Amino acid sequence: MASNQASATGMPLFFAPHRAMFLSGGCMLLLVFALWALELAARTGLAPHPGWSLPPGWAHALLTVGGVFPFYIFGFLFTAMPRWQSMPDIAPASWLPAWRLLVAGWVLVAIGLWWLPLLAAGLFLVLVGWGLLARVLWRVAFRSRPDPLHARAAWLGVAGGGLSVAAWLVFALGGGAFWARLGIEAGIWAFLLPVFFSVCHRMVPFFSSNIVPNYVMVRPTWALRAMLGASLAHGALAAAGWSAWTWLVDAPAGALALWLCVNWRPLAAQRVRLLGMLHIGFAWLGVALLLFAVRGIGAQLGWHGLGLAPLHALGIGFFGSILLAMVSRVTLGHSGRALEADQLTWALFLCLQAVVGTRILADLLPGAWSSWLMLAAVAGWLAVFVAWAARYLPIYLKPRADGRPG
Repeated sequence: MASNQASATGMPLFFAPHRAMFLSGGCMLLLVFALWALELAARTGLAPHPGWSLPPGWAHALLTVGGVFPFYIFGFLFTAMPRWQSMPDIAPASWLPAWRLLVAGWVLVAIGLWWLPLLAAGLFLVLVGWGLLARVLWRVAFRSRPDPLHARAAWLGVAGGGLSVAAWLVFALGGGAFWARLGIEAGIWAFLLPVFFSVCHRMVPFFSSNIVPNYVMVRPTWALRAMLGASLAHGALAAAGWSAWTWLVDAPAGALALWLCVNWRPLAAQRVRLLGMLHIGFAWLGVALLLFAVRGIGAQLGWHGLGLAPLHALGIGFFGSILLAMVSRVTLGHSGRALEADQLTWALFLCLQAVVGTRILADLLPGAWSSWLMLAAVAGWLAVFVAWAARYLPIYLKPRADGRPG
């Protein structure tokens, strides 16, 4: 692994993997949620229906789970995992071709929402790029060292994401609805939750120990294994059509997440905003899993009152909050800037928490109220990330503020 200072290209965007990946993720995020806002506006009569070739919910899940989050995940893992494994930075030649395939693939997929033949072609490019990136991370994650658990757990999550993309490709080639459902469930429970939890399990107590006086790091290995097992079990049950039984793993997993949340001392961490944001974001995991458990138990009793509220507590509350907090931290730290959340970043994070509450409320209210609240939530999400993008995306196009490489 050579240095990742891409002096040959001369372009700051390619000086480090997180730069190109995070910029692509930011652009993808704004595009995907602008399209979703158009769909929700159509439901309330404010705009014409976009006329997608896929059911809107499936299209939203495909683009969000498979198209938005992976750019951020690959950007983070290609930056952090070599440090976890005491290895040099990853050279641009190892990730640039795959990045280009991901970008080209998702452009084709987005067009394929209106012209279905391009959907399969785009997903094929994404899958090839994904496989190339996973191969590079394999060589990092499975390097022998005293404690490779988090790197290997994150890599297995990346493999689960590859399974999700492959399932979507089968669907696009004419497979039945099962493959789309498998793509959604694998994307959430075999990819996003394992990766996000593995990163939080390693980094949140580590960051806290550097800030909070007399901090005792609580990071049991069994907790990581238990959460990953529960996540995979949930995904398998849901893909098999047994969602009403996922509460058997959701309830203990939710209790475990809240136990970790408390023991990581979130109140003591709030005096440093960047750290406090991570703690607040992590708290949503326990809330979401317990909501899934309540929904599952309710389904056993014939009650279906929570709708998609648990999913949005997980997707917007946990994944969205951790994304904003962690990407902001990595961007600041790896651009030579102070590791401090300014007033704008903190305000945007708090607004994101309001978006989570609005979206959950939309699932709990009937009829027209639900549609309008959904539209308000996506408008709030877009407002948050448009402002965030204006603050952070230009950083990826500039050299480090401290003059160092990277």
